[in-house]
Amino acid sequence: MTKRTKNIILLVAIGQIILIIGFLALPAAVQAIPGRYRVALQERSPFLSGIAEGVIDQVAPVATALPAPNQAASAPQIDISESIGLAPTAVPTLKPTAVPPAPTQTETETETAGATPTPTPIPPPPTPAPLPARIVLSGMSVIKQTFNNCGPANLTQVLNFLDYEITQEQVASYLKPSREDRNVSPWQIADYVNAQTPFSAIARSAGTFEMIKRFVAAGYPVVIEKGYELPSSGWWGHYLTVFGYDDELGEMYSEDSYLGPWDGSGRTDRYEDVDKFWQQFNYTFYVVYPPENEAEVIALLGDVMADDFTMWSRVADLALQEQKEDPNDAFAWFNLGTAKTRLGWLTGAQQYYLDGAAAYDRAFEMGLPPRMLWYQHQPYLAYLRTDRYDDVITLADATLATQGGRNVEETYWYKGHALAAFGDIAGAKAAYQAALDVNANFYPAQGSLDWINSLGN
Repeated sequence: MTKRTKNIILLVAIGQIILIIGFLALPAAVQAIPGRYRVALQERSPFLSGIAEGVIDQVAPVATALPAPNQAASAPQIDISESIGLAPTAVPTLKPTAVPPAPTQTETETETAGATPTPTPIPPPPTPAPLPARIVLSGMSVIKQTFNNCGPANLTQVLNFLDYEITQEQVASYLKPSREDRNVSPWQIADYVNAQTPFSAIARSAGTFEMIKRFVAAGYPVVIEKGYELPSSGWWGHYLTVFGYDDELGEMYSEDSYLGPWDGSGRTDRYEDVDKFWQQFNYTFYVVYPPENEAEVIALLGDVMADDFTMWSRVADLALQEQKEDPNDAFAWFNLGTAKTRLGWLTGAQQYYLDGAAAYDRAFEMGLPPRMLWYQHQPYLAYLRTDRYDDVITLADATLATQGGRNVEETYWYKGHALAAFGDIAGAKAAYQAALDVNANFYPAQGSLDWINSLGN
């Protein structure tokens, strides 16, 4: 064999090795492409984008559903209660004195040891004043969101409506300093409004169309959090600013920062269509208002909605009713899990966490959209509080396996708790830091990082 032939064989072998390495690295390389660049390509050249997305689907496909937890409990090595307790998991609340306070953790544990806590009876809502059959607020303009920016864009629409001059870029600079951040939760928006603007905000769940109408009739646009089904990419979370309704036509009018229309005329949806996707986020909404109008906002909410314990009890009742109507409604099971977990957080009663974890198990077994945990994170808390740390890590890793999912700060934060419970201090520190790398203003992660550094390991 000549030297020239040997060199050719060597070059071919080296080339094959390079190709193999390239194919092995391709999925990770593809997933590392910032999402905003993929969206920009889609806007500029749908043809080239279609080719690129086809390649991505082949080498780095998105899962069709989240994995079902294995329901195995693991004994903790470190008490992580203090770290979890730093989380603002209870949404900001208005508590009129007429509503009995939720029981304290000590009272609950003493009175309900070994039994399911009995919720405070929910009083019937007061008879509301008759509402106009049609209301459309004037002066509402639409903001076309930049990449994955529906949270800041919708808040900007409302603040501009209140004659507060601010841009979505200014709002986003605090709420999601990383442009790749995939989620801004309602509690984060309310916190931002309350701390960074001259206005106040309240975020609640278990909303109803009647409540939306009451707010709109009083002059307040309402931002709802909802599911979103796009033919090209599947299910997402989204915000929508509601500024009008028509009972005779059964229509709701809103500004959609993603789909428009961009002339300010607003989007029109049937009540039943809004209800379908709003249910996927526990009928969550928020309202922004001048601080001097707080008494009016409390009255519009009503006693049930103004108190956390009665509100989450109402959420549980709604979820149970939806399960009776459709036992295979995975979103209803998920909502029940969220309600029970929130009640556990408010009372400290372990049975609530156990019930919440069981409801989440059913939801995951039925199948949930792979992006579900980008937006709603309470399953992590339910599994943490029931010592199911392996399940926390499994679900977190499934979310982090996607390009978008690794840009959700809460995922790293909750995974850090599970790693800390297992005694993996270095891993927990890295996870908390990763959460801050996604969103430097996510103060729960900073609190957790400070806590774990205080352990001195």
